[in-house]
Amino acid sequence: MLKNVILGVFGVVAVFWCIGDAAAEAPLSEASSECIDCHTTFQPGVVEGWKKSRHANVTPEQALSVKGLANKISNKDVPEDLRSHAVGCAECHTLRPDAHADTFEHNGYDIHVVVSPDDCKTCHKTEVEQFSRNLMSYAVKNLAENSVYQALEQSILGAAGIKGDHIKFGPIDEDTQAEACYYCHGTTLKVTGIETRDTDAAGELEFPVISGWPNQGVGRINLDGSRGSCTACHTRHEFSIEMARKPYTCKECHIGPDVPVFKVYSASKHGNIFSTKGDGWDFAPVPWTVGQDFTAPTCAGCHISLLVNTEGETVIERSHQMNNRLPWRLFGLIYAHPYPKQADTTIIRNKDGLPLPTDFNGGLAEGYLIDANEQARRTRSLQGICMNCHDTSWVSGFWRRFENTIRTTNEATRTATMLMTEAWNQGYAKGLSAKENPFDEFIEKLWSDNWLFYANTVRFSSAMGGGGDYGVFADGRYHLSRNLTEMRDWLNLRKAAAGHQRAK
Repeated sequence: MLKNVILGVFGVVAVFWCIGDAAAEAPLSEASSECIDCHTTFQPGVVEGWKKSRHANVTPEQALSVKGLANKISNKDVPEDLRSHAVGCAECHTLRPDAHADTFEHNGYDIHVVVSPDDCKTCHKTEVEQFSRNLMSYAVKNLAENSVYQALEQSILGAAGIKGDHIKFGPIDEDTQAEACYYCHGTTLKVTGIETRDTDAAGELEFPVISGWPNQGVGRINLDGSRGSCTACHTRHEFSIEMARKPYTCKECHIGPDVPVFKVYSASKHGNIFSTKGDGWDFAPVPWTVGQDFTAPTCAGCHISLLVNTEGETVIERSHQMNNRLPWRLFGLIYAHPYPKQADTTIIRNKDGLPLPTDFNGGLAEGYLIDANEQARRTRSLQGICMNCHDTSWVSGFWRRFENTIRTTNEATRTATMLMTEAWNQGYAKGLSAKENPFDEFIEKLWSDNWLFYANTVRFSSAMGGGGDYGVFADGRYHLSRNLTEMRDWLNLRKAAAGHQRAK
């Protein structure tokens, strides 16, 4: 028996040694060889980064031969002409040329600039289909086609000017949008023309002009009509699993104060362990083994990665549909609420007809959010990860506190909204009922601070195993309570001023 085990282990090692040896010399297609001959000079950073990637060192044919959980290609029908050589420049940038509006002739090849998820789908079909059902894939539409969110965006990004006794925020210019909200949400790409560039080595060459570019936002609308950008997490041109699993990648968009994930994680016990011990972890293996490859969760460990225990048993399957593991949507709009059923949240209407998952009293938009049974299923999935390091009493106690935090922060938001409603009803501020922006006056900004920053910080601190002082003084409960007193005092002053004016 022992002899058979030893021979079996030796055989597995030999197979992977052969794959690794072959991978070191993965053949290039003629087209990619031509790309590299030039771009080694023009963009050495791109070429050298790609050389370190799995794409450069393993052919799809070799990757398809890997069996079991370690397999990374979810489409078994990779075209034959792509199987036997490395995934190089041409394999991505000449794929499906008729589908891309930015396709142009370049040195005898039909090239497109923007590689989309539907290109990546050639090998990674399941991942792309999962991501398409993820809230992130609709991040542009969910922001740009929601009138309430647009009013908030304008109050932040719009050109500020003085109009009478008020500051008014005008239209937002495209470049400001692209480097602000749409940096993370993604831009809508469009070809607006062709330009001729005089290059040093190749003379004059023509290239498409693309509005909304550059961008790698998670909901980017691409020139083939697809949504999303795989490079938001798997940064080109290494497309590293290791990078996607480290919290710094998520930090790019989730640092706060509206979604303070990274700073809360960094201050938590999990973040402390990562900061101290993370250099010794192995972020590359698929599947990822709890306790062996890493000893505390990162963002990917909880929300995306395929995890196994040290016995090789699956803890949770890989999913690029992040909401599979999320029972609650913490981001207050204006209250925390059960997760939306659909990735396209523009279809949601609350009882007042607004495109919001809750009404201003905290009531849920019926029919658009997951039910209690689905919440319970997702909770069990998430807690199943926790149970690999914590016992039942720890996990259940943590979850009880977390759901209590959702309740109490929603109550604080309701108090703030009652004050805001009083200000609107008394005419001290002008909101939606007056067909005005509900976010551009001082008390309205105090109100939105309550749920957009402070309540969110408290919730995320609670959800992520504690973020030290972020639950109290660092944009936490202290600021939440102070905000309410500021709103009350602002209203009292307006009432006193109005009474004084009437007395005259």
